[in-house]
Amino acid sequence: MMEMGLSELGSTIANISQEAAFSGFNHKGRTAFQWGGTISAIFLLILNRTGNRSSKHTSLLVLFLLICFPTVLFNILRGEFGCWVACLTVLANLFYPDICPVSRFVIFAVAPDWLADVLRYNMVGGVFCLILGLLLVVMEIRGGGICSSWECNLQCLGYCLAISLLFYFTMMYLCI
Repeated sequence: MMEMGLSELGSTIANISQEAAFSGFNHKGRTAFQWGGTISAIFLLILNRTGNRSSKHTSLLVLFLLICFPTVLFNILRGEFGCWVACLTVLANLFYPDICPVSRFVIFAVAPDWLADVLRYNMVGGVFCLILGLLLVVMEIRGGGICSSWECNLQCLGYCLAISLLFYFTMMYLCI
């Protein structure tokens, strides 16, 4: 057996506690990003569906949801339940294309595991979410969004608040 000196033991314990503190802090940031980003993105999807119904905004928000969706719910959607729901949404789109537009939900069920893992559990996903948020803002500024008339109404205020929360939770995830 190898004997360890008191100073070596102390440095080993300090390294272990630093790693544990960092992983716990990172876990809290990831959890806040997942729940806060999901709520913000769903709120933006609702505003988009009640506003001008931009399909580009919806596609960007679904990609954002793929990355930030909470792990518990994501695992349910990646399982058999998600496959059935994806199948039903495709069938609904075939029979009722006006009522049920092309479903972007399918990406949750058919995305390859390696791609979903890389986007969800690495910093690559956080950077990708930041880029998606910037694209949403640029599209809004160019006049293709809800606040294109630049009138100060409740819908525009909600959109600006949700976009800022989307950036807040993404930056919280990236900075931790």
